[in-house]
Amino acid sequence: MFTLEVEQGLKLVLIEQKFASQYFEIVNREREYLSQWLAWPPHANNEDFFLSFIRRSLNDYKDGKSLVCSMLYKDKLVGNISFNSINNELKKVEIGYWLSAEYQGNGIVTKSVSKLIEMAFTELNILKIQISVAVENQPSRKVCERLGFNLEGIITHAENLNGRVVDHAIYGLSRNIWSD
Repeated sequence: MFTLEVEQGLKLVLIEQKFASQYFEIVNREREYLSQWLAWPPHANNEDFFLSFIRRSLNDYKDGKSLVCSMLYKDKLVGNISFNSINNELKKVEIGYWLSAEYQGNGIVTKSVSKLIEMAFTELNILKIQISVAVENQPSRKVCERLGFNLEGIITHAENLNGRVVDHAIYGLSRNIWSD
């Protein structure tokens, strides 16, 4: 099983079927909060939703298309982080993440994204990392800025978030900038 130690008490673990019930618990408790920035929480009405997501994610991982990990903080599942897409032809990945509101403010996402950046550039030979966030999502934008990403542009009308159309801020980080 793929495990990436971020620091003591924080690790990224390849998504597994055994996590479905824990994902459902978080989303069931925080559906309204998560729906501000994610389109899927209103549709995650049972564990089967997550079992299906996990199966697709593991198939994509096997095919080298993505890497979806559970964030475990003090051995408790608190969120999700991934290379949403791995494009070997362009040597580019896109990172996505979400975190339970209960665990925000502990540096979990910043540290986890930093670890994925290191993995992408040093182990996967990636040249470019991209993160796309809703323009109004200031906490996620601050993660990008803290980690040295550059704002590359704004895509208007980029996503329908449960009836609310949002623009996306596109952040990029290239390996040569990261290693400087």
